[in-house]
Amino acid sequence: MIEHDKHAAPLPDHKVPWWMDGDTLAETLKEPYFLANGVRNYWQKIRLWLLWPLAQLDPLTCVESILPTLAWGRDITRFNGEPVALFRKRIKFAFINAKDSGETAGFIRIFQRLGIGHVEIDERTEGRNWDIVTIRLTDAQLSENYDLLTALLQHYGRTCRRYEFQVISPVELNLLVSPLDWDHQCLAAILEEI
Repeated sequence: MIEHDKHAAPLPDHKVPWWMDGDTLAETLKEPYFLANGVRNYWQKIRLWLLWPLAQLDPLTCVESILPTLAWGRDITRFNGEPVALFRKRIKFAFINAKDSGETAGFIRIFQRLGIGHVEIDERTEGRNWDIVTIRLTDAQLSENYDLLTALLQHYGRTCRRYEFQVISPVELNLLVSPLDWDHQCLAAILEEI
């Protein structure tokens, strides 16, 4: 609503002529001021009603009953137990996710956009069949987002590929680095026998 409100024409200010604004006159002459405020509030409500349909085009802020229609238009199907916030994100990013789905870097961006986090993808691993794509992620990512991952792979995955998940465990490694300078000179004397 806020974005559409910025682009819509603003309502003009309600300026009542100074001799009718009630500041200098008696209390009985303030009626034009109150009438102007009432008319301004009425048109403000009408403006909000006219902008409401435009606000329903944004899946992140629209009414929940409109989400299935937006999802149908963007070819998104809600899986069982999917939270509304995640469903809204999937609808919001449907077009850009479809654009990014054809490449490895695009798949990584899709996973980051939907809150899965950092993943690693290997295509054509040495010593394996060419059609296996390995997706590496942590155990927590896999367990928390398994239904989402399978829905994404069914929707955006390549038809001629097989996908497998590989669990990685990131380990924090601390190394101390210090300079090592070492010079060694060796003088060798060769004596010639006469």
